[in-house]
Amino acid sequence: MKDTSPEEPSYRYSVPIMAWDFHYLYLNELKSIVKDLKRLKEISAQFSWNQDNLEIEERIKDEVVLITDLTLKIVFASRGIKKMTGYIEEEVLGKTPKMFQGPATSKVVLEEIKEAIQLKVPFSKTLENYKKNGKTYKCKIDAVPVYNLKGKISHFIAFEKEDKSA
Repeated sequence: MKDTSPEEPSYRYSVPIMAWDFHYLYLNELKSIVKDLKRLKEISAQFSWNQDNLEIEERIKDEVVLITDLTLKIVFASRGIKKMTGYIEEEVLGKTPKMFQGPATSKVVLEEIKEAIQLKVPFSKTLENYKKNGKTYKCKIDAVPVYNLKGKISHFIAFEKEDKSA
């Protein structure tokens, strides 16, 4: 047994509680990612997606994944949506991404996005969006149409993240 003299601080041999808090947060984040990936696999299987080159498993760790149907109604939002926008998935399902737009959102960029969607081509744009609390943020969007195994487009998938450099 180690001899601890009265001059030696007792905290030297204890684990800070904050370390456990970080561990708990990290585990919860991992659980959320696993749940999101499971739901994405279910959607993918249901619509027979061709997932080549989507890199969902890698990108979901650092980006919000948003899936819309062909009418642009949101059918899936990864749990990261709350951190980025303040909305939880249940609040955005069935709505369109227009819910994040407002007066500061560039009409020119919106037209470019609309054109890319009509042409069914991938696009990468950054635009000013709005959080639930009304604050604006720069949202970097990389979106692609998703095709089923028969070659028909079934959904659009967007990988979004807050652009803090702009």
